[in-house]
Amino acid sequence: MAVEPAPEQIIVSSGSPLEGTVRVTGAKNSVLKLMAATLLAEGSYRLSNVPRIVDVNLMAELLRAVGCRVQWDTNHTAELHIDVPAEITPVAPYNIVERFRASVVVLGPMLARCGEATVALPGGDDFGPRPVDMHVRGLTELGAQVEVVHGNIEAFTEQLLGGRVVLEFPSVGATENLLMAAVAAKGITVIDNAAREPEIFDLCCFLQSMGAVISGAGTSTLMIEGAGTTQWLQAADHTVIPDRIVAATYLAALGVASGEVFVEGARYDHMELLCAKLAEMGMILTGEADGIRAISPRRLDSVDCSTLPYPGVATDYKPFLVAMLATASGVGIVTENLFPGRFRYVDELRRMGADIRTDAHHAVVRGVERLSGAPVRAHDIRAGAALTVAGLGAEGPTIITDAHHVRRGYENLVGDLESLGADVRTGQAST
Repeated sequence: MAVEPAPEQIIVSSGSPLEGTVRVTGAKNSVLKLMAATLLAEGSYRLSNVPRIVDVNLMAELLRAVGCRVQWDTNHTAELHIDVPAEITPVAPYNIVERFRASVVVLGPMLARCGEATVALPGGDDFGPRPVDMHVRGLTELGAQVEVVHGNIEAFTEQLLGGRVVLEFPSVGATENLLMAAVAAKGITVIDNAAREPEIFDLCCFLQSMGAVISGAGTSTLMIEGAGTTQWLQAADHTVIPDRIVAATYLAALGVASGEVFVEGARYDHMELLCAKLAEMGMILTGEADGIRAISPRRLDSVDCSTLPYPGVATDYKPFLVAMLATASGVGIVTENLFPGRFRYVDELRRMGADIRTDAHHAVVRGVERLSGAPVRAHDIRAGAALTVAGLGAEGPTIITDAHHVRRGYENLVGDLESLGADVRTGQAST
């Protein structure tokens, strides 16, 4: 009988200030949607600057399940080749979909291409529900019949029709699904209160390179001129934008450990409000043509912040901000406006000696001089990365279990931090 491998750990100790250059990989929250968009048209696609992370492998597995061929380029480690056949099977099976939330975005392109789609309700990180109501309502307004039965989203249409869809909240996933469905709708579709994230803009650029006619990319109103079919679309190549969440992780690590780091590839214009908040805390940040240069010369000052849809401070940034505030000078209040269950990692920070009180959507963080290294658990991708960041400001080793979550969004978090001088390594829990 095979022996299960011991659970993965990240072991962190505080040490010298960080120094050097670290490169940001392509954005997880963009590439997964670009991969889904390839389902719209037959042909061979090449995506560059693709991170080698677990979620990309899961999306590749999903594309293979519907009939595509997906493989890494043997000569370019960050290049992914996708061959989409003339016919696909528009069914996203539960055994793949339940492992990551982004899988729901295959719904729009499969419906547009085949006139039908079945997608199991998605799984992924455990930090509160993210319902598919807006996806269902929006596709219905474009002429589809959509219902949730037996744990599946089932959609059918004889012809998608352009129309005006007003989202009650600028949902990224709903915007993406509607955008990809609308390229096959007959006539003009307008999506109002659309999400404005850089990843949405990246998807619009990719769809435009495939032949889609889209205006308003980067704004809250998207207009798509559909031709009633996807047959006029063609395969295209695309380079994925850099991952702003990974960039924020390295900036947060610098804020806790101090030092000077150049985050190569990071886009200051994608992170402007976060950078302003970090500057308010005492960091010095300069946007350059090929990255962000950052200096953290001392213990940081506390600030208040709230998560909001882009261009506001992203909810994915919040765990890093809380980790930074845990050792900052003063008291900071962090308000979560998007996902109410996303404070689970706070209990782990408390185990490290952090002084944090939570009340519904708010966390009050009273900074301490030093945290205390302790065994903690990563409940999701960003929690694992935030606990790693916090460990840089703790006396004694911090041992993070369930660290496999981190590999879903980071190609080499431990190696990158090590390259900057951090005392961090991977290990295996005893069984």
